[in-house]
Amino acid sequence: MSSPQDTPKPARKPRASKAAGTPAAADTITAPVEDRAHPAPLFVARLDVRWRDLDAFNHVNNSTYLTYLEEARLQWLRHVPGPWFDEASMPVLAASNLNYRQPIAWPGHLAVELFCERLGNSSITLAHRIFDADDGERLYCDGHVVLVWMNPATGKPVPLPQAIRDSAAAAAA
Repeated sequence: MSSPQDTPKPARKPRASKAAGTPAAADTITAPVEDRAHPAPLFVARLDVRWRDLDAFNHVNNSTYLTYLEEARLQWLRHVPGPWFDEASMPVLAASNLNYRQPIAWPGHLAVELFCERLGNSSITLAHRIFDADDGERLYCDGHVVLVWMNPATGKPVPLPQAIRDSAAAAAA
């Protein structure tokens, strides 16, 4: 008589993404850059992997991906024509979602694409893709972040600056 340990388990299939219209992870990794769901990037930042970004496993530490995204957002905001913050209105990171697709090695050249996924009354959802700048088919990470504009004195949300709305509209055109 065989025991449960002797019975082979069926192979597990990769799980498909639960979000409607989002490709499964295996499809996303090999999908050409031109086949994205987003029509045109809001901004593309170019970054180099630094030696200090590596962890004990000799690849970029997962927390550093957030730093790459922060740098890309700041580069984009520096290019936004018009005021996007002042003493009564500034952005804060309200949420982040990162899908780690494969490790990033050193040395490396990265491209970080930002897309406007949603404009709200006081927030913007930015989709992102981190991929190899020399090989657009090598996707390292995708996901989205939510920035909310708030009054730092009150902590209450304030309307999204017109410069941000205009920048997002220009990318969509």
